[in-house]
Amino acid sequence: MRRRTLLRSSLGVTAAGTLGILAASGAEGAPTLPDDAEIYGVPTVDPLIVQRADPFITKPVGGTYYFTGSVPEYDRLVVRGASTIAGLADAEETVIWRRPTSGTMGGHIWAPELHRIGGRWYIYFAAGDAGNVFRIRRYVMESALDDPRDPAGWTLKGQLLTEWDGFTLDATTFAHRGRQYLAWAQSEPEIAVNTSLYIAELANPWTLGSKPTRITTPTKSWEIQGFRVNEGPAVLIRNGKVFMTFSASATDARYCMGLLTADAHDDLLKRESWVKTPDPIFVTNEATNRWGPGHNSFTVAEDGKTDVLVYHARDYRDITGDPLYDPNRHTRVQKLYWHEDGTPLFGIPVGTGGPIVRLSPSSHYFVRHTGDAFAVEREPRALEQTQFRFIKAADGTETVQSVDQPTKFLTVNGSAVSLSTTGTPVTRVATRDGVTIRVAPGRFLRHTAGGLTVSDRASVFRLS
Repeated sequence: MRRRTLLRSSLGVTAAGTLGILAASGAEGAPTLPDDAEIYGVPTVDPLIVQRADPFITKPVGGTYYFTGSVPEYDRLVVRGASTIAGLADAEETVIWRRPTSGTMGGHIWAPELHRIGGRWYIYFAAGDAGNVFRIRRYVMESALDDPRDPAGWTLKGQLLTEWDGFTLDATTFAHRGRQYLAWAQSEPEIAVNTSLYIAELANPWTLGSKPTRITTPTKSWEIQGFRVNEGPAVLIRNGKVFMTFSASATDARYCMGLLTADAHDDLLKRESWVKTPDPIFVTNEATNRWGPGHNSFTVAEDGKTDVLVYHARDYRDITGDPLYDPNRHTRVQKLYWHEDGTPLFGIPVGTGGPIVRLSPSSHYFVRHTGDAFAVEREPRALEQTQFRFIKAADGTETVQSVDQPTKFLTVNGSAVSLSTTGTPVTRVATRDGVTIRVAPGRFLRHTAGGLTVSDRASVFRLS
């Protein structure tokens, strides 16, 4: 399965022509296409793992995905593993370390990440002290065993020190062009924010090998809601760029994600190499009932190609007391898409429902809704307006549900197509190149002049 299936279509296929294609292939059987789950390529169970915040899922190592994250009690480090992402939901969880009852690291244990470096496993995590749970510092553990779920392999390498002693957390590491980097969040003396993001080269997995560079500090309105925070960096290297997501603001419904971008050939230790996207790229969505999405990581689907966004979010907005002690930041996953210019499209937290598809009548063009109206456009950046679910009814027909307006469905009125709360039953008819979508006997969806209409002539849509 390819990341994006963007192929040519026949825009003038008649209903009779479609039946002719099917009849011509009768000796070989009717055309078969991947089902929606195969097309989407990412599990749709939501949440994937309950009450696990700051989620981190590795790429497969020896055929196994490994997961770790913050537990609501903030008292231990956990790891689970499975051969599939979906399998992590029910996988047995191992406690590989518990905080001491007193002294250093006896306070809050936050945001572990699990990395394979040089044939060994490392966990980066933040810990407070028993006498001051918010005296947060970063620490590193190492295991020489192949299986990171085995507690016997883990030893503490110690605190990961920086040039100044201050509140620091959310370390992530990545390799690029033969160098191993560390990115993290920290409070810096004489800067009036809670945390900024820093980067340095590593001398070894538990020691910095260069001076830290501050690459972003919270200044924009969406970064300073409740707290002035940049934290939770995660790195994805694609298309000649280094993309670094991060989280901002308080950990309630205002929590959101931003994006930094550097050219892959630039010096990543220079502040000027990094450009911040002006607006947040992933935020609360009331329509899908996902609140405070953030502290993400990235993995890949079982095909080894499809990028997967891993993040936490709540199912509700209103919180009693301190958001840090609300346990219901659940781990969720969804597909990460790419624009033709090589930049990532995050869309929205997609909420509950089955596999998601996009309707493509020709290469790089997608069906999109704006409000309740439909159009066909080249590579819209509003990803969420191009995402739909086919919801099957008992009689075998389907309705086409909008992902970002889940109470609305594709509705046909004469030759006009719009979104409404009613929905028109449709039937997909397989062709060798995709599907036609029948809305009534002899009547099909048709792409014409940048719009979507109904005709006796059917357009073929690729599901991507």
